[in-house]
Parts: sequence; C-alpha cells; structure tokens
Amino acid sequence: MIVMTGKLSRRDRIKKGIRKRISGSSERPRLSVYRSNKGIYAQVIDDVTGKTLASASSLSKEFSAKGNKSDQSAAVGKLVAAKAVAAGIKDVVFDRNGYLYHGRVKSLAEGAREGGLNF
Repeated sequence: MIVMTGKLSRRDRIKKGIRKRISGSSERPRLSVYRSNKGIYAQVIDDVTGKTLASASSLSKEFSAKGNKSDQSAAVGKLVAAKAVAAGIKDVVFDRNGYLYHGRVKSLAEGAREGGLNF
C-alpha cells in the first residue's frame, strides 16, 4: 500500500497539473467532472467569468435513469450535453478533474459526445 506523505493526495496533484494546461472560455467552456461513491456530477464552466453555464447530477430530482453506475454516468453526460446545447454551447474542454479516463468518467464523456458536445 502506498502512503502519501505530502500535503496533497495523488488526485489533487494530478488535478493541479491538468488545470495548469486547460481553462474554459466563453467560446469553449470547461466540462468538469466530479465523482463520489454515490453519484457523479458534471458542470460546464466559463472560467473567465467564473459562472456555471450548465450542470447535471445523478442525484438531482430531474435525473431518473436506472442501471449500474456506468449507465447512470452516461445518462448524466447526455443530460449535461442537452442543457449545454440548449444554452448554445457545442464545443467544450474536458476536465477529468484528476480521475483516470476510465469507467464512470469515460462513460460520462461518451454520453456527452452522444448528446452533441465536441471535445
């Protein structure tokens, strides 16, 4: 077992490195993903103004998909894509937020692509 001795966890160090390289703008906002044990969340963020343009969660009241966590993640991706397209956003920058591009994060990204977002 690997024990982290520094102040930042492995995911936080990866997240800092990713955020140095990518940033959302009004033309191409950032699609940020957060996952917990119970749910998955996605936000489309304009980093210049600091505003959230669209968001979706597997724990929200408007969400009603069944299945395993990967299926729910794909449905959240489609839901956030539908909200973003309704707001006039087609192109985004994908921010995996320090998580590996695998499993639920990958399912959300594929669902967002099916929903009409380009990244």
